[in-house]
Amino acid sequence: MLPWFRASFGEIDLPKITKRVVSALQPLTTSYFMWDSLVVGFGVRVMPSGTKTFQVQYRKGARTRRASLGRFGVVSVEQARDQAREMLGQVAGGYDPVEQIAIERIAPTVSDLCDRFLDVHVAVHVKPSTAKDYSSTIRRMIRPALGTFKVTEVLRKDIANLHYRHRDTPIQANRMLSVLSKMFNLAELWGLRPDGTNPCRHVPKYKENKLERYLTTDEIQHLGHILRRCEEDGSETPHVIAAFRLLLLTGCRLGEIQTAKWEYVTERGLELPDSKVGKRCVPLAAAARAVLDALPRTVGHPYIIEGKLPNSHITEMQRPWRRIRGLAGFDDVRIHDLRHTFASIAVSGGMPIQMVGRLLGHTQLQTTLRYAHLADDPVRAAAEENSAAIFASLGAPKPKNHLRVIK
Repeated sequence: MLPWFRASFGEIDLPKITKRVVSALQPLTTSYFMWDSLVVGFGVRVMPSGTKTFQVQYRKGARTRRASLGRFGVVSVEQARDQAREMLGQVAGGYDPVEQIAIERIAPTVSDLCDRFLDVHVAVHVKPSTAKDYSSTIRRMIRPALGTFKVTEVLRKDIANLHYRHRDTPIQANRMLSVLSKMFNLAELWGLRPDGTNPCRHVPKYKENKLERYLTTDEIQHLGHILRRCEEDGSETPHVIAAFRLLLLTGCRLGEIQTAKWEYVTERGLELPDSKVGKRCVPLAAAARAVLDALPRTVGHPYIIEGKLPNSHITEMQRPWRRIRGLAGFDDVRIHDLRHTFASIAVSGGMPIQMVGRLLGHTQLQTTLRYAHLADDPVRAAAEENSAAIFASLGAPKPKNHLRVIK
C-alpha cells in the first residue's frame, strides 16, 4: 500500500501532482483521492477500475462541492490545474461553478421552451389566428433548427445564422425572429436564462417591401358588377357576396366579418367583443346596414355569414375570392386589399389620419401612417384649382411650351 494513503479518509497527500506521480498511482479496492499541495482543492480521483480523473473541490456555505475536470490521459495535469484555478477563483468571487454546471445539465431544450411557450403564453394571451401562425413557425422553422439546443446554449450567432438561412423569404424570416425573441424574453422571466441575454437582440430584420394595392373607383364599380352577376346566377352564395361587400364598406378584417354574429349588430354599429385589438365597435353606415337587411337569415342561426354546417360561419373565403377576382381580372388583389381600399378612399377624401385609424381599429398611429401619402392627392388637386383661379384673375397669357437648346 502506498505510504501516503490515509485509509480512514480515502485520501493521499503529496507535495505536488505531476504526470509521473499520477501515472504511478495504483487502484485499490475502493476509490481514493490525492490532493495537490500547490492548488488547494485540486486533486485526482483513482477508481478501483484504474480510471483516474482530475477533480476540483470547495465549500460553498455549508455544502461541499466537487466536479470532474476530465480524465487523466485526455486532459493534461497543467490543463486540469489551470481549470481548477479558474473555478476556485470564481468561487472566491461569490460564484458557484459546480451549481451552474448542474443547472446546465438539466436545463430544458429549445423544444421544451417551445412547448411551454405554446401552453403557457400562446394558449392564454394570443388570438387563435395568431396562435396558428406561431405554431406553424415553430413546427416548420424553429424546432428543426434549434430544438435540441439547450436554452442556455443558444448564442446570437445561432439566431443570426438561422435568420440568414431563410433570407429568400424575408417576411417569414422576420416573423420567426419575432417569435424567437418573445420566447427568449419569457425564458428570462421564467429563470431559464440570465436577464439581458436574449440572443435575438441586435439581429437586424430584413427590409419588407409591403405591397399596398388599392382599387380605383372604376375598379370598385367593376367589382360591384361582378358581385351582382355572381349573386344573380347563383355561382356564389348570398353570404359570400355579402362578406365581400361588408369588407369594402366597413374596412374590417376578414376574421371580424367571418365570425360576426347578429347579436353584435346594435344601434351603435357592429360591436365586436374580441377583435384582434380587443373589444371595439365598427360603425355601420346605411349602405352596410342595407347589405345586412338584404341577407337571408336562418331562424336561430347566430352568424351573419352563414356556413354550410348548422350554426357555423364560412371558414373558407380564399377560394370564392379567387373565383370572383378571376372574373374581374384582379389577379393581384388580395382580400385584405379591400380593407386597404376602404382606408385609401377615406384618406383621399380628406378624412384625418387619426379618424381613419379609429375606423380601422388601429391601436398605433404608426400603423395608419402607411396611408398618409394618399392625403397629398386632394391637397394637390386643391392647390391646382386655387392656382388656376388666381392665374385667371391675373389676366396673364397662357403658358407656352418653349424649348431651350442647351449647348
